[in-house]
Amino acid sequence: MTKLSVNVNKVAWIRNGRGGTLPDIKEISKICIEAGCHGITVHPRDDMRHINPEDVEVLKELTESCGVEFNIEGNPFSVEKGRYPGFINLIKTYKPTQCTLVPDDPNQLTSDHGWDLSGDNSELKETIEEVNMHGSRVCLFTDTDELTIKTAKEIGADRVELYTGPYAESFIKGINNDLLDKYSLAEKFAHSTGLKVNAGHDLNLINLEEFLSTCLIEEVSIGHALISDALEFGIYETVKKYLKICN
Repeated sequence: MTKLSVNVNKVAWIRNGRGGTLPDIKEISKICIEAGCHGITVHPRDDMRHINPEDVEVLKELTESCGVEFNIEGNPFSVEKGRYPGFINLIKTYKPTQCTLVPDDPNQLTSDHGWDLSGDNSELKETIEEVNMHGSRVCLFTDTDELTIKTAKEIGADRVELYTGPYAESFIKGINNDLLDKYSLAEKFAHSTGLKVNAGHDLNLINLEEFLSTCLIEEVSIGHALISDALEFGIYETVKKYLKICN
């Protein structure tokens, strides 16, 4: 079974587009949990385009009280800016179950590549140690190359999250067989090093089943597609549809 963590960034983005409190991110997350999801994911950014620090506090309390995992994604080197306290300060304060580190530029629309670990990784290694010290496991967002995965293990990551954007794009074009082989090899190699493997980005109700039938994945984090599907099916039924595939 693959666990499902629902990324609720898009819920906050819709709310912020109008102002006020609707949709209520706590209530939507609660429905996801009631439907059976295994965790809630957020990706707070320094421009607070969607998730803000208050959301992180509310969702930490909710996930803890409901007994599901809380995953905070972000660039570990994002510093304090206005009301945004800096990424590591959020981790220190709220101690999520999992901390997924991504190499995002602040102006990126979304995470669209994994870490380049070919250079000096001493600062990232120290950050991983610090996050572990606060009780959170560390997952590094990576592409499928073995050197990056091997290095992720060497610098202390507990998991890697395979960036699945290229797979999703090739699925639409009907040319995904070679890429699936790459993901399968990457997953097997990661497991051989002792890493657990997550996956995420552009996975949806159409392409998820084939991916999970090929790769042994611990957890998928899905946001944009899931919230989009919820416009048609409702959030509760949508989570159920994803869980059916994950099971």
